[in-house]
Formats: sequence, C-alpha cells, structure tokens
Amino acid sequence: MDILLDLDGTLTDPREGITRCIQYALETLDRPVPRQADLLGCIGPPLHASFVALLDGDEGLAHRAVSLYRERFGEVGLFENAVYDDIPGALDALRDGGARLYVATSKPTIYARRITTHFGLDERLDDVFGSELDGKRSDKRDLLSHIVRSLSLDPTETVMVGDRRHDMLGAHRNRIRGIGVTWGYGARAELLEAGASGLLERPGQLASIADRSGILARRFDHG
Repeated sequence: MDILLDLDGTLTDPREGITRCIQYALETLDRPVPRQADLLGCIGPPLHASFVALLDGDEGLAHRAVSLYRERFGEVGLFENAVYDDIPGALDALRDGGARLYVATSKPTIYARRITTHFGLDERLDDVFGSELDGKRSDKRDLLSHIVRSLSLDPTETVMVGDRRHDMLGAHRNRIRGIGVTWGYGARAELLEAGASGLLERPGQLASIADRSGILARRFDHG
C-alpha cells in the first residue's frame, strides 16, 4: 500500500509558524494584522490564495506578501512547529506493515524536507513531495497527479490522508481514496462534503488504515 500524507495539520501542528509569518508579512506591508486565531483557515490551502483573500484580491501585493512570509519562515517559522503525539509510532507501525509513506504537501518541497528532517520524520518516509517556489503544484490535484505519475502508483492501492478539503478533492480527482483527520484544521463537515471516505479521530489511529480488510478502521454515515 502507498500512503500519501499531508504535512501541516496531519503530521505536524504548524500553527505558530504559519500564523506568525502571515502576521509578519501583513505588518511589513502596513496592512491590518488579524489575530492568530483568525488565521487558522490559512493552514492547509496554498499560501498565495490565502494572501489574495487577506489582501482584498490584490494579486501583485499577494506575491510580495508571499516573499515576506518566506523571509521569516525560512529562518524561524518552519521550526515553530510540533509533531502531533503518536505520529512517529503510527508511521513506524505502517512501515513495519509494509506500507510506503510519502509526504504530499502544498508547502514548497525545500521547506517540507527541512521540516521532516528537523523533526526526525524523514527516516520514516520514503520521499517528500511538495510544490515549487513559483507555486507550481501547490494545488493538491496537480500535486497528487504528479506523484502518481512519477511513482507509477496504482490508485486502487493508494490512500491520501489529510485534514483539509483540498486533500480530499485532490484524492478524488486522481481516483485515490481520501481519509480525513480531525485533529488538524479542517472541520468534519468540510472533509465529508469534500468526499472523505472516512475520518480518523486521533493520530494513533493512523496505523489502522493499512488494514487491507477495509482500509478504514471506522466508517461514517454521510447522511
């Protein structure tokens, strides 16, 4: 089985780093700076799209904001992060069971690799896939398509695990089963409406998706 794993909100909690870097970019641009609690919806979606929304649709200013964000993120923000409890053990259990594990994140690959290495997750992963700094493959639909082609994955033997609708929509577009996690930043309704085959409630349950008798440890009534 091949398991594609979102990073932010699924393996790690990046709340401090992402929200503080967004605040830094907006403050530098002399724009209104929302509270951290009001920026949680920016965790998961492509960064440029979040800045476009925060900057009233100004695409040019959003590009500048992304650059400012990365000024702080590349030095400080990426380490203002924490691995969710039980994630390392769950990844070890999946690997021991023969699963191949890949990170699939909208975050630029260069940052995703630094984060997984810093927190010791790289040793548990087969590879890390993210976007390019120019925004290429920041859309999960494009990213998952790239991964499937690059690794010649069988969609029927592949699962995407993530905490936001973008993960589920990307999986659906590529005929991959999507599993939502509720400990991240997407609501249960968001995940189910986007087509999640089921939900996991705790990080430790991640190991259960390798159960070939049904892939999901739990199924939910969508009605």
